Amino acid sequence: MVRRNEIRNVAIIAHVDHGKTSLVDCMLRQSGRFRQSELVGEQILDSNELERERGITILSKNIAIPYKDVRINIIDTPGHADFGGEVERVLRMADGALVLVDAAEGPLPQTRFVLSKAFACGLKPIVVVSKIDRPDARPHEVLDETLELFLQLGADDLLADFPYLFTSAKLGYATTDLNKPTDGIEALMDMILAKIPGPEVDVGEPLQMLVTTLDWSDYVGRIAIGRVQSGTVRKGQNVVLMQSDNRITPAKVVSVHVFEDLGRQEVHEVDAGDICALVGLEGVEIGDTVAAPQSPRALPRLKVDEPTLKMTFGVNTSPLAGREGKYLTSRHLRERLFRELERNVALRVEPIVGTEQFAVSGRGVLHLSILIETMRREGYELSVGKPQVIFHEVDGKQHEPFETLVVEAPADRTGPVMELVGERRAQLVEMTSHNEYTFMTFSIPARGLIGLRTRLLNATQGTAVIHHRFEGYHPMAEAIPARATGVLVSIASGKAVAFGLDSLQQRAELHVAPGDVVYEGMVVGENSRPDDMNVNPTKEKKLSNMRAVGHDRNILLKPARRMSLEEALEFIAEDELVEVTPTQIRLRKILLKETDRRRANRQAAS
Repeated sequence: MVRRNEIRNVAIIAHVDHGKTSLVDCMLRQSGRFRQSELVGEQILDSNELERERGITILSKNIAIPYKDVRINIIDTPGHADFGGEVERVLRMADGALVLVDAAEGPLPQTRFVLSKAFACGLKPIVVVSKIDRPDARPHEVLDETLELFLQLGADDLLADFPYLFTSAKLGYATTDLNKPTDGIEALMDMILAKIPGPEVDVGEPLQMLVTTLDWSDYVGRIAIGRVQSGTVRKGQNVVLMQSDNRITPAKVVSVHVFEDLGRQEVHEVDAGDICALVGLEGVEIGDTVAAPQSPRALPRLKVDEPTLKMTFGVNTSPLAGREGKYLTSRHLRERLFRELERNVALRVEPIVGTEQFAVSGRGVLHLSILIETMRREGYELSVGKPQVIFHEVDGKQHEPFETLVVEAPADRTGPVMELVGERRAQLVEMTSHNEYTFMTFSIPARGLIGLRTRLLNATQGTAVIHHRFEGYHPMAEAIPARATGVLVSIASGKAVAFGLDSLQQRAELHVAPGDVVYEGMVVGENSRPDDMNVNPTKEKKLSNMRAVGHDRNILLKPARRMSLEEALEFIAEDELVEVTPTQIRLRKILLKETDRRRANRQAAS
């Protein structure tokens, strides 16, 4: 076995919004490798349109920065719990990890998740206490909390040599001593070289490379990305793909690329221990092993945690279908969903027997809503059902997924938080206070999380910060209260008019505005009472040739409530759907006609 000291493979892992991508920005700016025009703006690696809009990392990214004759391969990972599948597979490429912890918030649920996965892969961690420039920063307390987390995860052997340092990506420096600020990030780079070992490889073994990421190019097709575990891979080399179901597929490497700065550079060959991208492997999938034909041996396939939530995807069947989208049929939907499976390892897609619908399972509402948002921007029209948790049967008893929920709220808002979360069958695990904020940790059924975020934000006037992660399967909790309000359902088709909406806004919150196109069975508002109400938003004022004094008045309408995709998915009931088109998000009943809904209700009651 040989240690390659000219390479470091490092993953950056943390909870969402703890500063991973900002720290990478700082490293890029101080590397001296780029012109100012090449590093415009912030979150440089978040190049995806949705990542820019939402301010979160969704897809893992690979870059390489040379430092003191060493190439540091950096893997930036998502921090949100719903994208844990991205983190689990790319950690197989790294030898060490930078574990970022916010200097004010401390370790949060996703910190525990990614750290446990890093330990399972045998990575050497460096704890980076970030955002020390925050006015409410408490870096030493956070460092102690991280030590406690190491103990809880059984990493006792790492405590004797516990590398850590403090950073401020905003001010652009890293230091091992808070009382001695530096003028650059060199302390972090030096610690990476000193504390994270280079890859240990067996140069005499035949080729083995596990494919952990797939990229796509319109010119060359699929690009397989992974770390070469042993041997050498060359341009033009004949290889075999060790695929699922013990399939062995011959293939040929058309070109080999290594990561350099923000892009990739073509090279003739790559040796064991390096991260590379291979072009020309048709039919390659995530989890496949690229091996030598003379001695094909497969590496253990990637295993990620199972999905906890599912939704029903189907074609758009509303009267307005086909007006905006380019891909409308179930064939288009099937092809797109199964194509997503190639690179999204945490997703599951199953056709529903006897229908043209698909059960799509993922890690959470955000995980699936990102897929829906991507599809609508590509020109797809579809209808999506209410999110449902996935139950398991253990020892003959029904078990459901539970999540660890952390709510940060002002101290005077803890009462409404406790009341709302208590209704969802949550159990309080821990409560701590920092300055004027209270941190509450709950164990809650995943069912109880659906629709909870919006209600918590309303109850705390937008001041609550909410995080959650998968905890495990436990026996079924008691029934959770359904939506407390009914909806307004249109009984007419046409354009909504101000006169018809004016009479409705006294008893409901409207989802449509004058001029919006509505149809029979479409949800146009939220009722103030628990039952649904059939209304006519297209009703116009009757005209006559006589004018009566006092009957004319100005109509003042409150602005319509426009829901985001996540809000709509959490709002709908069992008998409702979200209609998604490239420009619109509408709510509707599954059965559009009032007579059909009444018949279904009578049958359900009997």
